[in-house]
Amino acid sequence: MEKKNVPELFGSLVFDDRVMRARLSDKIYSSLKKTIDENVGLEDEVADAVATEMRDWAIEHGATHFTHWFQPLTGVTAEKHDSFIAPSPDGGVIMEFSGKELIKGEPDASSFPSGGLRATFEARGYTAWDPTSYAFIKDHTLCIPTAFCSYSGEALDKKTPLLRSMQALNRQAKRILKLFGNDDVKYVRTSVGPEQEYFLVDKKVFDQRPDLIYTGRTLFGAMPPKGQELDDHYFGVIKPRVSAFMEDLNDELWKLGILAKTEHNEVAPAQHELAPIFSTTNVATDNNQLMMEIMQKVAKKHGMVCLLHEKPFAGVNGSGKHNNWSMATNTGANLLSPGDTPYQNAQFLLFLCAVIQAVDDYQDLLRLSVATAGNDHRLGANEAPPAIISVFLGDELTAILNAIKTDTPYEGTEKVVMKLGVHAIPRFSRDTTDRNRTSPFAFTGNKFEFRSLGSSNSIACCNIMLNAAVAESLKQYADELEQSDDFETALHDLIKRVIKEHERILFNGNGYGEDWVKEATEVRGLLNLKTTADAMPKLLDKKNVDMLTAHKVFTETELKSRCDIMLENYCKTVNIEGLTMVDMVRKNYLPAMEGYLYSLAKTTSLMKSVSNNVKCNYEVSTMERLSELTDYILEAVEKLETALEDLKKYDDVIKTSEAIRDDVLPKMDVLRGYVDEAEMLTSERYWPFPSYGKILFSVQ
Repeated sequence: MEKKNVPELFGSLVFDDRVMRARLSDKIYSSLKKTIDENVGLEDEVADAVATEMRDWAIEHGATHFTHWFQPLTGVTAEKHDSFIAPSPDGGVIMEFSGKELIKGEPDASSFPSGGLRATFEARGYTAWDPTSYAFIKDHTLCIPTAFCSYSGEALDKKTPLLRSMQALNRQAKRILKLFGNDDVKYVRTSVGPEQEYFLVDKKVFDQRPDLIYTGRTLFGAMPPKGQELDDHYFGVIKPRVSAFMEDLNDELWKLGILAKTEHNEVAPAQHELAPIFSTTNVATDNNQLMMEIMQKVAKKHGMVCLLHEKPFAGVNGSGKHNNWSMATNTGANLLSPGDTPYQNAQFLLFLCAVIQAVDDYQDLLRLSVATAGNDHRLGANEAPPAIISVFLGDELTAILNAIKTDTPYEGTEKVVMKLGVHAIPRFSRDTTDRNRTSPFAFTGNKFEFRSLGSSNSIACCNIMLNAAVAESLKQYADELEQSDDFETALHDLIKRVIKEHERILFNGNGYGEDWVKEATEVRGLLNLKTTADAMPKLLDKKNVDMLTAHKVFTETELKSRCDIMLENYCKTVNIEGLTMVDMVRKNYLPAMEGYLYSLAKTTSLMKSVSNNVKCNYEVSTMERLSELTDYILEAVEKLETALEDLKKYDDVIKTSEAIRDDVLPKMDVLRGYVDEAEMLTSERYWPFPSYGKILFSVQ
């Protein structure tokens, strides 16, 4: 086997800092770094110089085209390719790429979701280079990460508001740090490490399931005899076929500078996880979009399909995406690192309070930032956090905050040395607190893990809301502390007050417990927004609009358009699922059941013609129940068709989403229940599609 040089492979297709430092003049490089690090405007001279070197580098690596790579509100990325060629006077071509082409592109803004911001005749839109995210080569094309806006300046993508939210947090965090004497801090950035869960199934089996093809999830399917009950798949030995996929995937990700680090089997059969090292939030967002795309491409090369739906199989765990979030300064300080004595670390405690307050004040924004039709099937199940947002701090930090709240001494937590009773195994210290996998928002040492994201979600949405909400907390603190005469006293009083006012959001217990729902909603007054239809309209609540517009993360117009787009996406997604169910039932399931009933009737008739004493108990009882189920299925599919048709009478997306929640989805559940029971009674030879067992255990 050829030896792999990972350091040489890593970032080999990225126009990263190493390449820029080597190829750009000192003057151009310094100017570009100032733009990237300090958000200083980019000069035309710099853009032209960077474009020339970027073009030459890309051509040297086999690129023939370039594209402005952006993230519209479709949930996937978009790209329009242009070649580098330009005609030369002698009839040949030359390879050109200017600073103007680097900085600005012009895709059709009316053809992407805009929530009414752009009509068909208002087609002009712009993509603008984001210098803070490195360009890269994919499929012989130079991909330039860009923002996307309309002709009138409204953001039509996920990158623009994300960058705005990072600016807002940076601005307010520096105010706080200055109060603590940290005058040398030039910027504060949020960083993210998104863990990505996914399923791998054999492509031949996938191609036989219309529901997987059209919707990304199975709309029907009875559970096989074995699922995830034995917990034998989690962290189990990785199958050779999956291992080969993971090896190729790592190579492709490493070439693009994506810090793929940890890979393992997840809980459900056929489920796996890939976790990267932390990156700056906007870079991590770009990388995660690339990761999902490359996962699917590499899977196909191995004869498999990568499923990124949040709940592709009912009855087994769905897939999430854990958003590990922190704040750090350019000097290398992690603002969420407690240090050895967190009780005495006032700066850490203030930033901790800012996050706690942000989650409490804007729990609705965090919930709606992860709301999709797919994720609605996952949140609240026994593998994902509940729809109720709460914060887990662990025993040590909880004790510290209680001591501050009550003005009592904090005695500290003694380190416990783990002794396993085997002399050869080294002793090690136990962490001061356990992990809580049922918490939506958990502190995990020096970061917060937001665990409610669905596997197909862009991580931009939740980080926009989180950055903005924390920026608002920090702004309130800075406004108050900057006016105080006695900083130490004012700081102590502020931390104590925040703890008292927002302790309702803190919960270290079992988030899956039934008692928690009652306590959270009836005693603590927390929100329980179970579905996208419940959550998304909260985006337009006055407090949310006021905060997001005050920090210039969104305009009010952009917020209204996004609410419409997300709800419309929810409605279209469920409508496609409903129509797919109708199609499968009418064209496949009912005819299959009819065929099996005919076979049973024929068998019964033949057996009775041989002897009148033959009872045919199996055949008769099966025919009776299948006949009943055939009637029930027909009635259920007709009701679903009516409910889907009734959606057309609504001219308001909120009313449509409510009708889907209250009428369409329950009817889909009823229909599925009948079909799944029929699957258990029908011979496999007659059943038209591969079963759950064949899909989940298809990759060997």
